[in-house]
Amino acid sequence: MDEKERRSAFVSAMTTEHFVLQTAIATTINEGASRASIYVFSVSSSLVAMGFAAQSQTAFMAFVGTVLPALFLLGVFTVLRLVDIAAENMQALIGIARIHGYYRTLGREAEVHFAADRGRWPEGKNQPSLRVGPLIGYLTTGASMIASINAIVAGAGVTLLVDRLLGNGIKLALLLGGTCATILLAVFFLYQRYRIADLVDAWERSKDSGGSADSGR
Repeated sequence: MDEKERRSAFVSAMTTEHFVLQTAIATTINEGASRASIYVFSVSSSLVAMGFAAQSQTAFMAFVGTVLPALFLLGVFTVLRLVDIAAENMQALIGIARIHGYYRTLGREAEVHFAADRGRWPEGKNQPSLRVGPLIGYLTTGASMIASINAIVAGAGVTLLVDRLLGNGIKLALLLGGTCATILLAVFFLYQRYRIADLVDAWERSKDSGGSADSGR
């Protein structure tokens, strides 16, 4: 294989990889939507069932003691997977950015059309989702919304448990339940930010060390 054929084959392989990464992004987004829908459907169905079970206090407490822990575990698994999906999407975008870096070496027209400053993250200077600040950006992700619902589920379970065991009034039970929900949401926020920041730092280190495709020109 001569140099021209080798270069043509390499460009074809890069184009195929670009398509594969875009397909992977679409697939993971669909998976995330499906997982979030399953969790929300489970919560709504459980609330309807709790309404029927509330006619009997004994049946209601037995139902809540069984269903709420299961819902909470489902929510934890869903949230963890949604964060993994976001990380996988970011890894795919990083791969596409490296391919774009090679495309820019093919000529002046390619350099204009695949310009890094007009590309999506991580080529662009800023992440669009963080334009209004990291706090709002991280709190409005799909994983954060599910985590918020799941924290409320856990807080409701703690409230009912404390009220059942202590019976000293609803104020203390609500305070402990709200504290539990706040702590869980804070822990998730820190976990999500750690996972995302780890990928961003890895990309920045690769650029600083000359690992991006642009540095090879």
